Amino acid sequence: MSIPPLAVYLIVGFVIGLESLGVPLPGEITLVSAALLSSRHELAVSPVWIAVAASVGAIGGDTIGYLIGRRWGMPLFARLGRRFPKHFGPSHVALAEHMFTKYGAWAVFLGRFIALLRIFAGPLAGALRMPYRRFLAANAAGGIVWASGTTFVVYQLGIVAERWLARSSWIGLGLAVVAGLAIGLVLKRRTQRFADQHAAANPPADSNPDAGH
Repeated sequence: MSIPPLAVYLIVGFVIGLESLGVPLPGEITLVSAALLSSRHELAVSPVWIAVAASVGAIGGDTIGYLIGRRWGMPLFARLGRRFPKHFGPSHVALAEHMFTKYGAWAVFLGRFIALLRIFAGPLAGALRMPYRRFLAANAAGGIVWASGTTFVVYQLGIVAERWLARSSWIGLGLAVVAGLAIGLVLKRRTQRFADQHAAANPPADSNPDAGH
């Protein structure tokens, strides 16, 4: 039973759009999986339309997130932190805010390539009142480069892997999946450690026990 290409495109755009909106979903994993599917030519899934769907989802989701952040401001992250501490904890918010303050629109562009910033880019840019035109330019550029680059790199790797697997066993594929998951876990832990270190080095002003004395 083949997968309808349109369903693949819609799922890619929907998941990446929600992730860009600020919902902690595996947008990058979805994009990589779809790009691998497109390397299987018998499925008739086009890498071009995968890239288009991912770009539209990224840009659209970030834009909606920007509007939400602009409407509700920084208190929004305090509420999200209480409900989703693993994704919107104080250390994550502090690090993301530091990067936005330091790098401005570049944080929006580069945030598309960094898991920590991917769910923060839109809402935080809005909450920090970044001018919309500057945000849109960085958001569109980052979304297109990330979506297109990831799709076509994974597409080419999928073609190479398919040729290799045709002469090898499925054990190799299993090892590749395990290696990918391990790398993702290591990167996630390093990001968390970096966020914790930043929070420890930059404590909130009201955390000083001598404050007010």
